[in-house]
Amino acid sequence: MVVIYQVTFFSGDATHSSTFNDVFLTLVGTESSSERTKLSRFFKEKVRVKDLLKYPEPIGQILVIKLEKLHHLLLNQPWFLAKIELKSLAGKIYQFPVYQWITDCEEHCFREGKAALNFDDSNSLLKNYRKHELEERQKVYCWDQYKKMLPYCMKAESFKSLPLDVRFSTTKEVEMDIDRFFPDYVHAHWKEDAFFGYQFLNGIHPMMIQRCETLPPNFPVSDQMVFSNSPLHLGDEMKVINGNIFLCDYKILDGVKANIINKKQQYVVAPLVLLHKTPENQMMPIAIQLQQTPGKKNPIFFPTDSKWDWLLAKTFVRNADFNVHELSAHLLRTHLLAEDFAVAVLRNLPMVHPLYKLLIPHTRYTLMINFLARKLLISENGVFTKFASSGGDGMFSILSRSISSVTYRSLCLPDDIADRGLEDVPNFYYRDDGLKLWNIIHRFVQGILVFYYKDDKMVQKDSELQAWIKDIFQKGFLGNKDTGQWFHILYKLDTVDELVKFVTMVIFTCSAQHSAVNSGQYDFDGWMPNTPVSIDLPPPTTKGTADEAMLLRAFPHINTTVNGMATVWLLSKQSTDSVFLGNYPEELFTEDIPLQKKRAFKEDLMKLSEEINQRNEHLDLPYIYLDPKLVENSVSL
Repeated sequence: MVVIYQVTFFSGDATHSSTFNDVFLTLVGTESSSERTKLSRFFKEKVRVKDLLKYPEPIGQILVIKLEKLHHLLLNQPWFLAKIELKSLAGKIYQFPVYQWITDCEEHCFREGKAALNFDDSNSLLKNYRKHELEERQKVYCWDQYKKMLPYCMKAESFKSLPLDVRFSTTKEVEMDIDRFFPDYVHAHWKEDAFFGYQFLNGIHPMMIQRCETLPPNFPVSDQMVFSNSPLHLGDEMKVINGNIFLCDYKILDGVKANIINKKQQYVVAPLVLLHKTPENQMMPIAIQLQQTPGKKNPIFFPTDSKWDWLLAKTFVRNADFNVHELSAHLLRTHLLAEDFAVAVLRNLPMVHPLYKLLIPHTRYTLMINFLARKLLISENGVFTKFASSGGDGMFSILSRSISSVTYRSLCLPDDIADRGLEDVPNFYYRDDGLKLWNIIHRFVQGILVFYYKDDKMVQKDSELQAWIKDIFQKGFLGNKDTGQWFHILYKLDTVDELVKFVTMVIFTCSAQHSAVNSGQYDFDGWMPNTPVSIDLPPPTTKGTADEAMLLRAFPHINTTVNGMATVWLLSKQSTDSVFLGNYPEELFTEDIPLQKKRAFKEDLMKLSEEINQRNEHLDLPYIYLDPKLVENSVSL
């Protein structure tokens, strides 16, 4: 009895993804394995190639496809294979999602697309393939540590040593594209107190502000200082329901060693900033202390001081915010975390695992962008090292201190907003859009995962899942047991609810949170006076001495400014091959329920995008950074 299958190969649409090499195919089924069959075809990008396979004996249910790309003496180019579809004469269709570059001439095995947990595999052959896949990946994706105090990263000697699967596309490498010019708005408003306060809520660093119920003992501000010509009282404004006083405390910068740029000492301050929510719902700064230890040589500045004293104090704050934003909120809490999540996925979850299928789209380009960040930004000759006020030793001091602040609750937006007392602050678009996005992602993740994990025991039983979470704990957070709830969650996941929340946090961090702290860098930092990357003068020790000339001397040298502007411009741009949240061009799931959940996910995101755009029409400065149409799936820039 002759058995016939129609096989269809789908090559990817990436540039140079075709191959002239001969390809060999073997089918492995429950009854037998087929002959190794040669397919002498040109597999061109964006083209489907069909062939008929004839075998003299039944193979049974197809379990695995084995694929080899033969070495060619003249042409041995990589081939990006999207997927393989196998159809029997009886009409049964097998889907094999691949979405990988085939670069060598070794045998590659691909399973049918239906997702399966490790204990679902009763067939010993499938168990062996599953184990072999992870062993091979663990040889390629190895852990390394750039600095002892930092989370682990992927080991790579150069960007060319990175696997093709995680490198940039040709499009992303060559494109230069940016189409928003908000610095025009910033240029017009950077001196204003209302805009200064606005940036703590809706700028690129909405992570510092928190409600203040009691003043820190090292910030001796009184009623007379801030409300001398007002019937308001500081104590009452703090204690009133949903208090109106807010604090930004940059103590993490205290004692940080400042950089030397152009052979000149730079300065880093650790300010405390007090803000007041006015009856007009504006967040207005009312007091600034530039150093942590109060004293005669560390005056507290107020809006009632001379305009140059006050503007200079705000300028020092903006530089402090730049350092904490770039190193803690941006680099550590999105880039480095995303890399840990990605490498842990690649080392511990086989392609057939539902969590691999769910998370791998959110790792796109992350390993390469982080390699480039270490090479070009924070290395000995990196831009941040050479031109930021905290570059060098200070940079790693800030990163080391920041790790202890990365608690599980601080990464889960609903918990973080509640812990900072910001649930009802008006005009807080980062919170409004972010919580809606969090809920949409959570609903999507829950819909996918409960389809595979029917109860808590299945979570506890999944050794691959537990290995993934353990890897994140040991390599991402260096096995630090002083992380409160982190220790329980990261060391072992026990319930479906815990799993859903954790995976929601992973996807939110890699997509929405990164967009919130990254995409607006050029918008807010492109106009240097609003966010100087360095400060050339020490902080003032007395009032009444500042003038315009002093402010200009405090600003960084022009070469520092130019390098800072160029860097934030590059970090803010998106390429035309960007993949945005809710879009999955590589279809890894094949079952109906996950596919339905993905469609519903995209519909929910489109509705949110419409809501955001309608609101933005009535804003002088639209908040666009959590619009799903502009949020990339992954940390890719």
